[in-house]
Amino acid sequence: MKILHVSDIHMGSGFAHGRINPLTGLNTRLEDFGKSLATCIDRAIVDQVDLVMFGGDAFPDATPAPYIQEAFASEFRRLVDHDIPLILLVGNHDQHAQGQGGASLSIYRTLGVPGVIVADKLTTHRIDTNNGRLQVLSIPWINRSALLTRPESEKLSLPEVNDLLLSRLEPVLEAEVRRLDPTIPTVVLGHLMADNAKLGAEKLLAVGRGFTVPLGMLVKESFDYVALGHVHRHQNLNPANDPPVVYPGSIDRVDFSEEKEDKGYVVIEIQPATALADGLLQPYSARGDRAFQVNWEFCPLPVRPFLTIKVDASKEEDPQAKIVKAIKKAAIADAVVRLIYQIESQQTELIQAIEIHELLAAAHSYTIQAELVSQLIQPRLPELGETAHSPIDALNTYLEHRTDLSHLSAAMMLAAHELLIEQAELLESII
Repeated sequence: MKILHVSDIHMGSGFAHGRINPLTGLNTRLEDFGKSLATCIDRAIVDQVDLVMFGGDAFPDATPAPYIQEAFASEFRRLVDHDIPLILLVGNHDQHAQGQGGASLSIYRTLGVPGVIVADKLTTHRIDTNNGRLQVLSIPWINRSALLTRPESEKLSLPEVNDLLLSRLEPVLEAEVRRLDPTIPTVVLGHLMADNAKLGAEKLLAVGRGFTVPLGMLVKESFDYVALGHVHRHQNLNPANDPPVVYPGSIDRVDFSEEKEDKGYVVIEIQPATALADGLLQPYSARGDRAFQVNWEFCPLPVRPFLTIKVDASKEEDPQAKIVKAIKKAAIADAVVRLIYQIESQQTELIQAIEIHELLAAAHSYTIQAELVSQLIQPRLPELGETAHSPIDALNTYLEHRTDLSHLSAAMMLAAHELLIEQAELLESII
């Protein structure tokens, strides 16, 4: 049995890093995301996989524009045309802010699309494939409101709320586990934040209004493979592969915070433990009491590169020359480029903006950030004054420029999220 696991498509993200394609009228970043998704679907069709599992977060929000929905649906429609079953898990970005169901995905259930399952509840789906039956235990993004009432949690701290949520979730999950059929393979499909996951660069998207699930809750003898979504960085949380607990990551880069991350999907092969496994990486060392053996492979996607060129020209007699040299040295062709250069205030007259723009023209798109260095005063960051920013975005921009605080940035971002959540919940209680 072969399965393709893809997650965090975020179709419609990152438009600021693209441009309008005059031939199609579409943003080139939408086309990039579409190509990445098409590559995943191509692999599913060529390999004739038995199931495609989507781990949640189809779009940036629950109400995408119709043409973005069409770009998403047209690719998954190809699976229907080839009789490949599909299970769509609801992620946090797929829900309305109130958390009332998977608004952006529920249309597939309403229309009764053949072979498509919308998983917006914690339950087990038994799926008949061309190579036998499979059971998928779905864990969609769980809001606090789904398990708690306000009176029982209004005076609790966030860690205490997390513990209370887990105490509610654990028996529900355990009851579902006890109903599993041990004679057929079991896959968990969850959109969640595991406690030992490395957030990597996508911390702004990953840290949300949910809670952290301990790895021990996902590592059970009943599970043959745990397919996760929500974190954009590919990783296996259980190197012992007993069972594998895998985030495939997102399929394309949303912004510069994901500049250095590989993007891709995962192909899984499940077979009886007595069979010989070949053809895939990451062999699963099955224990004697397991009936199935799992092999899985991370498949990188050829996504558009993001490139930051950072130049400190503040001590140079000819700052322009140093900036020009750095640009010429970088592989900027067809890349999304961010040029950040540092100069003293008295050097501004030495910068020839026209030449810099001409050199960057080979990039797919580019931005230029000039930072003034001063020993007497810390200037306001120019980009913070250009447009309105959310508090989280403003803090993130500030921390990007404060390298001396890099060791505290993750903790500061998490603390900021918690403060904003507490503020929102306080306002809700007053309203």
